[in-house]
Amino acid sequence: MLRIIGGRAGGCRLHLPRGSRTRPTSDRVKEALFNILPPLEGKKFLDLFAGTGSVGLEALSRGAREAVLVEKDPLMIESIRKNLVRCGLESGCLLLGAAFEKAIRILEKREDRFDVIFADPPYGLNYVVKTVRRLEKGGLAYSHSMLVLQHSVREAVPETRALVLEDRRKYGDTELSIYRYGDRSDD
Repeated sequence: MLRIIGGRAGGCRLHLPRGSRTRPTSDRVKEALFNILPPLEGKKFLDLFAGTGSVGLEALSRGAREAVLVEKDPLMIESIRKNLVRCGLESGCLLLGAAFEKAIRILEKREDRFDVIFADPPYGLNYVVKTVRRLEKGGLAYSHSMLVLQHSVREAVPETRALVLEDRRKYGDTELSIYRYGDRSDD
């Protein structure tokens, strides 16, 4: 059962389309993620590769002021719409139906900035490095922003000058890599 686990919509069951090949973030990993993140009250949250939207909706449920969910699959976009209504989280949510690179360009053009950027690219398709390289430019981040990348433990994650890898946490086959924006002080 896929659900919101905390905050004002805690317990709300989420819709997952039949036959979907989406790999939703497990409750265990989602709970760990939200224990790692600072309090979200009043913060802006970006959920790239949103799938069912469970992580972005969890952020809204836990007090994020705004969440932008990026998903390109029309079936999953419809599922996110249903989940927003089902959980009463439509306010403060922008759903962007586009591939992640196009969505980033749109958000940069709008001069949007986010306190937390969460990215869960498809496993095993070389999106991890591509995602980090695109996000390292910092066009969507404040100097205090954090990037959390969910990926397979078998995928290597890069470290860059603009993104400092602060922590890595493993949960079975899934790993959360936590980055901070800013130049590394040890170089």
